Amino acid sequence: MTFTETAIAGAYIIDAQPFSDDRGWFTRTYCKAEFAQIGHTEEWVQMNHSFTKEPGSVRGMHFQYPPNAEIKTVRCIAGKVYDVIVDLREGSPSFLKWTGVELSAENKRSLYIPKGVAHGFQVLQQNSELLYNHTSAYELQSEGAVLYNDTMLGIEWPLPVSNISKKDLSYKPLDKNFKGIKI
Repeated sequence: MTFTETAIAGAYIIDAQPFSDDRGWFTRTYCKAEFAQIGHTEEWVQMNHSFTKEPGSVRGMHFQYPPNAEIKTVRCIAGKVYDVIVDLREGSPSFLKWTGVELSAENKRSLYIPKGVAHGFQVLQQNSELLYNHTSAYELQSEGAVLYNDTMLGIEWPLPVSNISKKDLSYKPLDKNFKGIKI
């Protein structure tokens, strides 16, 4: 695996290095020693799998507040998505910045997302599936989110947004008094 730091401090694009032969290919998606090189030492305690049918659909932008703040990795195993992260950490050098990366079954990329960074994605190809690893289990009382089209963030989605949940539409935009999440 190779780790490439993004514009968001502590977030990495992870490129798999598949071994191929006439049967197909094999690759690692996690290695404790390799993840330790980027400072990751926490245990993965929950894994999730999502399926989204329609291109243009958006899920996000989600995170968890402390004490259940979580590190995530996200990997697309079918289809293609535009994955977006937003830094909400108080005092971070990349505070309120966002970055996006294409994840697909074809490119076998993953995204490593630190605590205090919101995550969401837009489906670019029909019937897309993502696998997520989390260092904290989902806790309703710790749930947080920012609006996918918050003007303070200016996220540029590649497709018109065609489908989003009522819950994801219900989040309030950030205001100028937002100082960030203490991690």
